[in-house]
Amino acid sequence: MWRDALLVAGKDLRIELRSRVALWQVVPFAVLVLVLFAFALGPGRSTLRTAAPGLYWLAVLFSTVLATQRSFAIESGEGTRDGLRLAGIDPAGVFLGKAAAVAVQLVVIQVVLGAGIVVLFDVRFGAIWLALVASLLATLGLAAAGVLYGALSAGLRVRETLLPLLVLPIVAPVLIAGSRAWSAAISGAVASGASWLKILGPFAAVYLAVGVALYGPLQETA
Repeated sequence: MWRDALLVAGKDLRIELRSRVALWQVVPFAVLVLVLFAFALGPGRSTLRTAAPGLYWLAVLFSTVLATQRSFAIESGEGTRDGLRLAGIDPAGVFLGKAAAVAVQLVVIQVVLGAGIVVLFDVRFGAIWLALVASLLATLGLAAAGVLYGALSAGLRVRETLLPLLVLPIVAPVLIAGSRAWSAAISGAVASGASWLKILGPFAAVYLAVGVALYGPLQETA
């Protein structure tokens, strides 16, 4: 399973490196969302600093949808998914590999967005490690949930519009917990921030486990 996961993740990341879709489309989209939010809130630095965690995670969630759509678009050619199934690759490995590839892209996006809120919103962290742990757990959960629902909608003609409707409500706990954890990381309130990790951790664990168990049947129905 792990070997298959590495193969699938390597395949997806190599395709992204060659096409540069994530670099030239997804990352600029995420930054644009952040800039537009800043314009909407106005020039008040205190308002921007207060809203920064929520705006950051909204941009990450929108980027997750785009990255997931791209992950399945590269296999939308006729017979591509059938070839992947016939290759004898473990479905759990396919799920983990695609989730890992999406997670790597999300990490890159979050690094850029993190720099963006520091520059645009004048944010300073009192407990940077808390923000990093929250981001890691949230990234795992978002990637796993995105790939799972991406597989569910992959075989449908309306997958581009259906995927956001499936994913965004499901990942609302990540938006809430991630925003609160980042707010605590900025203010330095470690105790209150650590309590929100108890939501992000189980969320990631549940979706990783469900994806490993159900990705095979979802592949068969896609």
